[in-house]
Amino acid sequence: MQIQGRAWKFGDDVDTDLIIPGHYLTTHDPAELAKHCMEGADPTFAGKVQKGDVIVAGDNFGCGSSREHAPLALKGCGVAAVIAGSFARIFFRNAINIGLLVYECPEAYQNTNPGDVIAIDPERGVIKNVTTGAEFKAATYPPLVAGIIQAGGLVPYVRAKLGASSAAE
Repeated sequence: MQIQGRAWKFGDDVDTDLIIPGHYLTTHDPAELAKHCMEGADPTFAGKVQKGDVIVAGDNFGCGSSREHAPLALKGCGVAAVIAGSFARIFFRNAINIGLLVYECPEAYQNTNPGDVIAIDPERGVIKNVTTGAEFKAATYPPLVAGIIQAGGLVPYVRAKLGASSAAE
């Protein structure tokens, strides 16, 4: 499964309040959260982002609170992956838990401009800036984590595993 989309570029320390402002946390509905995604950083984002687009950001993406709403809002508005120099640990884990691809790759951030087309090969950990031709390597996911993402998140993964084990009995 290869991903390809337009890059949205943000800087360092994009916190969860910039991703989804706190006053929208009254819902867990991804479609509703998507309407306000990145509102604190770019008020036009939610109206312009397209399914499959990629966020490319600097260091410490997703810092702030431990709210799962932030990666849920990103996934809800169609963001296929987030590439950053580094992530806040809880954001990284929350992203995995809801099935959102996240990659640490400072070189991709440094060599991407807003609007560049980015292609990602998750199985090989290759990130390519299609616009410039530059390629970057990110770590691949261990099989368990890859399975969680492919299932669409931790809950669907566990449901599938429990269903599979129930069917085997």
